[in-house]
Amino acid sequence: MRTRLLDDPAEAAALLRAGGLVAFPTETVYGLGANALDEGAVARIFVAKGRPSDNPLIVHVAHARDALHVAERMTADGERLAAAFWPGPLTLVLARRASVPAAVSAGLATVGVRVPGSALARAFLEACGLPVAAPSANRSGRPSPTTWEAVRDDLDGRIDAILRGPRAASGLESTVVDATGDVPLVLRPGAVTLEALRAVVPTVRAAEAGSDLLARSPGTRHRHYAPHARVVLAGPDVIPDAEPAAWIGLHAPARPGAFARLHVAPSVEAYAHEAFAFFRACDAAEIAVIVCEPPPPDGLGAALLDRLTRAAAG
Repeated sequence: MRTRLLDDPAEAAALLRAGGLVAFPTETVYGLGANALDEGAVARIFVAKGRPSDNPLIVHVAHARDALHVAERMTADGERLAAAFWPGPLTLVLARRASVPAAVSAGLATVGVRVPGSALARAFLEACGLPVAAPSANRSGRPSPTTWEAVRDDLDGRIDAILRGPRAASGLESTVVDATGDVPLVLRPGAVTLEALRAVVPTVRAAEAGSDLLARSPGTRHRHYAPHARVVLAGPDVIPDAEPAAWIGLHAPARPGAFARLHVAPSVEAYAHEAFAFFRACDAAEIAVIVCEPPPPDGLGAALLDRLTRAAAG
């Protein structure tokens, strides 16, 4: 049976409340939602995506006050960050309430929570009237979907419905910050930069590579965001070692004729917005190798570089 395409958030919410899986738009990427308090519905997410069970989910709520429906408490630093960045692309890792199935958090005692910035996403969550567990709405390991069409390409027939909306404004997933301890730690860089976080809470820092705490966030341990094409990180002087090849970056390659597809982004923000869609377009064109110019490793570039590096892994 094909996945239904819906335009009414209330109709989509009714399906989710009945135990269904519903993809919905956010400002970061499209998410695949299920009732976060329904263990059976949560299990269906992992089956539909082919997602490893040790990869936790993020719970989406309509309002900041709703975070305490799934989290035991909010720390002072967490409250400051939530006040500054919710609604928006920030996920806070907090102590998990016992009412939230352990599978949501891969068996951990914590849970990631966010209030999305998309008005359509919040209308959907309002209509759901319950917390919604939602990873990105793609097959596990694939580039995150920034359009409803990309969701359909990956999950048609595997989920109940797609709530259609606009293309995701950011194109990068949320920043994940562990707010359970004395010092907030960035577990996954994302659309909210480290610099912006520190402007609100100066003690925020990035978690050390290899830290056990990284397991509290999705997107930190497995190969992710990868197209079928091989991804290579290299500068403009590169000569591709396979054909057909594609290039994406902030500058034009020295030998543009060596590439069947080119995308030169005018800014890091535009690069981040286009990267996943470019990966999917290259797969549709049967591109063999995608050369990605590494962005500057600060600001939003840090999150984009993380995604490109993970896409190139393996």
